[in-house]
Amino acid sequence: MLFKKYLVVVTLVLTAFGVVAPVARAQATTVAPAADEAFLALREASRRKDLGKVEALAARLQDYDIPSYVDYYRLKPRIAEFPDAEIRAYLTRYDGSAIADRLRNDWLLELGRVRNWGTFDEQFPLFALQDDTQLKCYALMSLAAKGQNAAEQARALLDTPKDYGEGCVALIATLAQNGQFSQADLWAQVRLASEANYLAIAKRVAALAGASDKLIAEAFDKPALMLARGVSHSAGRGVAGQLYVIALGRVARNNPQQAADALQMEAPRLGASEQALGWAQIALQAALKLAPEASDYWRRAKDAPLSADGYQWKVRSALRDGDWKLVKAAIDAMPPALGNDPSWVYWDGRALQNEGKSEQAETRFTAIAQRTGFYGQLAREELGRELLPPLRPTPPSADEVAPMAQNQGFRRALRFFDMGLRFEGVREWNWELRQMDERQHLAAAEFARQKDVLDRMVNTSDRTRVEVDFTQRFPTPFRSVMLANTQALGLDMAWVYGLIRQESRFIMHARSHVGASGLMQLMPATARLVARQIGFNGFNPSQVNEIDTNILLGTNYLSMVLGQLDGSQTLASAAYNAGPGRPRAWRSTLKGPVEGAVFAESIPFAETRGYVKNVLSNATWYAALFENRAQSLKARLGTVTP
Repeated sequence: MLFKKYLVVVTLVLTAFGVVAPVARAQATTVAPAADEAFLALREASRRKDLGKVEALAARLQDYDIPSYVDYYRLKPRIAEFPDAEIRAYLTRYDGSAIADRLRNDWLLELGRVRNWGTFDEQFPLFALQDDTQLKCYALMSLAAKGQNAAEQARALLDTPKDYGEGCVALIATLAQNGQFSQADLWAQVRLASEANYLAIAKRVAALAGASDKLIAEAFDKPALMLARGVSHSAGRGVAGQLYVIALGRVARNNPQQAADALQMEAPRLGASEQALGWAQIALQAALKLAPEASDYWRRAKDAPLSADGYQWKVRSALRDGDWKLVKAAIDAMPPALGNDPSWVYWDGRALQNEGKSEQAETRFTAIAQRTGFYGQLAREELGRELLPPLRPTPPSADEVAPMAQNQGFRRALRFFDMGLRFEGVREWNWELRQMDERQHLAAAEFARQKDVLDRMVNTSDRTRVEVDFTQRFPTPFRSVMLANTQALGLDMAWVYGLIRQESRFIMHARSHVGASGLMQLMPATARLVARQIGFNGFNPSQVNEIDTNILLGTNYLSMVLGQLDGSQTLASAAYNAGPGRPRAWRSTLKGPVEGAVFAESIPFAETRGYVKNVLSNATWYAALFENRAQSLKARLGTVTP
């Protein structure tokens, strides 16, 4: 039956559009001219630090139309040699450009690495983007080197080990050596790095805290052995006790129950603090596995200090259990910056509602109701406000758009997009947006639309807060193709558009790091599977980027997973991102039915969690635009049952 259903669908679509017939102008793929080929080769040679080839290629590109990048790629491989005069000349020549700021970033990293604080302190305030955590760590090291206290700023900064690099690990060592970081600070960093599985960082910081190489190796590499040996009463309140806590977390990654049993056995030989920290380590891993015991472990952790992930997963465990008291307590315990995230403002409001504190709940919902994203929409529904798009502002005039066409950064961005250099193109585009007001953002978004760069249109328009244009934020390219496919399959077109907006931002030749392609980001194996299922004879994987083929296969796959998951858009969106098996496994851990928002918030994969929320938020706005009437995100999310 499944095969016949999809064979009918593919027949309808192919009849409407012709077999693999182009239905819209695809992005042109042309052979790069010789100069562009040399430029791309220069970029690669610079990355490999092939200095001879760099010089030869740069000499060929003396008249290239993007000289700042030619000079950058020529200088970058030699930056560790500190050719200060050349660097300063470059920064003067291209002052105010995105690539000059990039070179300053590169230079500052080297200055920090060799502890050249004089030049570092001169240049760091000139770094415009201020988006490099390592540089911020080096800046605090420079403060500490001058005898100033950097501990409080370091505690606020050091929360994401994947961004640490050499600079932040060196900062931790510096603050430990000069007494600005206590043992508690060091062990907090060890636990944080261990939770994130950055074991090299965790081991180095544990050594700074006085742990021996033998104990460190045992705690991280053979944690089950450490649990089996236990801890002595005298050691339980010191280094060995802290490492035992780490070992509990490491074992819990695979078997939370084994870790819990070990902790119960050793509890008398651990201090109250170590016991609470141990339960917190176990609770986090149990929560990530959606284990039913997670909330009990969190209660045993009491008021143990947690990582940002720990605080958030404590709330998620409580939401899955419907324990509103624990939800409220966990959110109240969060650091202010985390607690003010719209996610936790919304759930705090729901917890207050549950307590009968409607006025306080309304205050919380009102604080985020103007936001157009997932939790802003849900808050608006709790307040009884309609989910309708805002009135469209006056579209940008030709006079407003004209300067965008002359903007050199935008022109460089378009050149990079033509060469397939999306990273460089996006950097140039976003650099130009930094100093623009809302009308200019709308004009830049319109310019992007005219140039058929829809992802930049969407992302640029998304920056506005007062003049909000949903026609820019939620475009509907290839609508006739989409309509034919979704009608033939009985799919909600708003949902499909919402998914594409999240998957590819309408970049027709988008390719993910795992190999997914096209508007609907199809994996090669998925494309072949669906083609077989629907009887698409003669399918060639090279066709997957063709608009009609991509939409045909993508919508059929989406329809398949929707049918396999009880018609739930929440589950099917998760399946499209993470594979159908995972949402089945996640729902199997539920103790009872939960609202779709709770299920979405408690998805263990961060990427899929954000994906599902964004897709359904997008779909709700698309439906409001298509139907010109108020929508309900809560209804779209539905209820997820075990």
